[in-house]
Amino acid sequence: MVAARGLPLVVICRSGHRSQQAVKILAERGADAVDVKGGMNAWAAAGLPVIDERGDGGSIA
Repeated sequence: MVAARGLPLVVICRSGHRSQQAVKILAERGADAVDVKGGMNAWAAAGLPVIDERGDGGSIA
């Protein structure tokens, strides 16, 4: 695993609720973390790419 010490973290989940909680916990532990507001649902609605591990069109479960 690669340590994120000193690097900003971008946290995202499907709806944005869990990532908000994760950012709060990470920030309390000294990490520089930001939440992608609205999660993957908002990401896709904005027309941003959603791809799978093969680089093909992905889906949000």
